[in-house]
Amino acid sequence: MSLPTIRTITLGMSEPHPIAGQAFERAKANLQQAAARYHAAGYEVQTLRISTRPLFDDLTDWSPAHILAYVQDVQRNLSNLGLENCSLGTAFAAHPDFSLPSLDLLADILVATRDISMTVTLADTVYGLRYEAALPIAQIIQRLAHETPEGFGNFRFAMLACVAPGSPFFPAAYHAGQSSLSIGLQGAPLVSEALLALGGDGQHPLDLAQVTAQVGAVLQMQGDPLVALGQRCAQELGLLFGGIDLSPAPMGGVSIVQALELCGYGLLGSPGTLAVTAALTKALKGTSLPTCGYNGLMLPVLEDTVLGKRWEEGRVNAHQLLLYSAVCGTGLDTIPLPGDCTPEHIAHLLLDVATLATRYQKPLSARLFPVPGRSAGERTQFTSPYLTNTRITG
Repeated sequence: MSLPTIRTITLGMSEPHPIAGQAFERAKANLQQAAARYHAAGYEVQTLRISTRPLFDDLTDWSPAHILAYVQDVQRNLSNLGLENCSLGTAFAAHPDFSLPSLDLLADILVATRDISMTVTLADTVYGLRYEAALPIAQIIQRLAHETPEGFGNFRFAMLACVAPGSPFFPAAYHAGQSSLSIGLQGAPLVSEALLALGGDGQHPLDLAQVTAQVGAVLQMQGDPLVALGQRCAQELGLLFGGIDLSPAPMGGVSIVQALELCGYGLLGSPGTLAVTAALTKALKGTSLPTCGYNGLMLPVLEDTVLGKRWEEGRVNAHQLLLYSAVCGTGLDTIPLPGDCTPEHIAHLLLDVATLATRYQKPLSARLFPVPGRSAGERTQFTSPYLTNTRITG
């Protein structure tokens, strides 16, 4: 069995904002040292990322103009260092004392930068769901759709619900506590290889208990050395090891849906899909590895070519994906919407995701893509290598 690909090594920075340029330099050096160790062990590392404490929490007494100027300085530091992925954390809009008009600044930040991600928390485990925050968040999504090239700003933005700090995956990542190192897998090939070894051919239904056992055993076997190396790296660098997110993240033709369909319960969206997603999620949750983040099944429509095809065929829609999220993760991820979709419609989707997260006390998020100039029934025309293209539904 081949070695897994590491989608991201993410360093969570403990420094409060404003963060000096030298701190970013140290973070880059630490990430490069960790990546070199994984490369030497034979692993491919796709990206190096930084997550920080929530920006708005640290700069409460700063004016919007000063915050924006600071963030633009951060972007310059990132560009000079060749760092392309930095999360400045989440805005806790779920908190009753959070000023919702200040969310306009978050949109300004993402419009003015290229390598920065941010999120807004609509619901959490302490305060629950703040309904009136949904519409301002939807308005951010619409602004990013129309004020960034191809609406790609929404790739760097999400609504969070009950998402804890420490995830290695973007844009959900934000940090709390001591500086740490965490790992996120591109694990879809691992799941496929495990199912093929079990005899999965897409035609004959596999025993789902065996699916859970087989996939879990493969994840444990492949994850043990990854974790051990990560722990050694973190110790050498004076960092905590934050854990590994086993979520089998897809990328283009590296499809998690292709793996799901090997189980023999039909194409995605067929009866049995929910049972298959639950069986695979149980495997992800059942290892003894120190995990972090979602650690669940990801179904991003615009990042998985097979999923994009099933979406275009009308076999799945947003409500079905939300149903599957009840037993896996991560909510509604990279969902294409018409460019003229109203903020109210977007807000209702956000409320559905946040309600599910609150009801089951599980981390979910929404990353929605209104496509400017495109209507329902038309195809997207993204040129980004990170996105596939599919048909837009209403």
